[in-house]
Amino acid sequence: MEDVVVAVYDGVVLLDVAGPVQMLHGSRGYRIRLASLDGQSVRTDIGAPLGVDLALADVEGPVGTLLVPGYAHPDGDRPGEAFLNRLRDISRRVRRVASVCTGALLLAEAGLLDGRRATTHWAVCAELASRFPQIAVEPDAIYVRDGPVVTSAGVTAGIDLALALVEEDHGPDLARAVAKHMVVFLQRPGGQSQFSVRGAVATPRHPALRRLLDAVTADPAGGHTLAAMADRAAVSERHLTRLFRREIGLTPGRYVERIRVEAAQALLESGTAGVGSIARTCGFGSDETMRRAFLQILGTTPTEYRRRFRTSHAIPFTEDVTVSKETP
Repeated sequence: MEDVVVAVYDGVVLLDVAGPVQMLHGSRGYRIRLASLDGQSVRTDIGAPLGVDLALADVEGPVGTLLVPGYAHPDGDRPGEAFLNRLRDISRRVRRVASVCTGALLLAEAGLLDGRRATTHWAVCAELASRFPQIAVEPDAIYVRDGPVVTSAGVTAGIDLALALVEEDHGPDLARAVAKHMVVFLQRPGGQSQFSVRGAVATPRHPALRRLLDAVTADPAGGHTLAAMADRAAVSERHLTRLFRREIGLTPGRYVERIRVEAAQALLESGTAGVGSIARTCGFGSDETMRRAFLQILGTTPTEYRRRFRTSHAIPFTEDVTVSKETP
């Protein structure tokens, strides 16, 4: 039976703890222990007390999974440096480290995400990218695995993460049985965004940047080259890139690409136009360019995305067979 240690602290989000723990417990394949800095009970974000099993300093031997739930951002209580030091220490003796929601910020502060891909709650992705440029933040993902480290999006995404761990450790049949018993999806559909790209980023302080974001969102197919956007903002291309990285956490080109992917998702879900037509409508130019963007950002092709997420009332569609290069 694999050992799972959940590192908790005053201010920890209750659902960040309860959701994953319930899924793991339901598999009956783990020994789950809650550990706090001093071994004493903690107070959750809603004020409810949470009992613990041991102090972080008393975690001994090899551990299967170290799970770090999040705190209420931005004003909630959060642990200090002593807690982070314990995470660093335990991480050297675990098979994998996982975080839920803003727990990714704690992993980042502990240096455990350096050079890795990661995600967190959509409202915190820009901060994670800005504060820790050495981390490749994937703001659309429900959860991201990079080697022995797994990070998940906000709150209920911890359930998806836990089911993925169960499937990895014990196979899809058990994961499916746990999900069915708990009346949840076995796995949140891959490729689904956490939230809209424009809504996921903080409101930029620079007024010209705000206008640019709105313009791209309003017309994804427009001529949003770096030179054109810099000209509209009346700044140099280099300065515009710095503004985007600092306030959005993405390069201008990557932001435009994500907006276009999101626009294409909406048309694929509810429209009947072919993939090639949608690619041109959303500014990709060709279906192959859109296909590459979908694979990179969503991990699936446009055709597969439409097959999985097309609304039930949409009528059957016809592919642009002369230009489509996708395979199911």
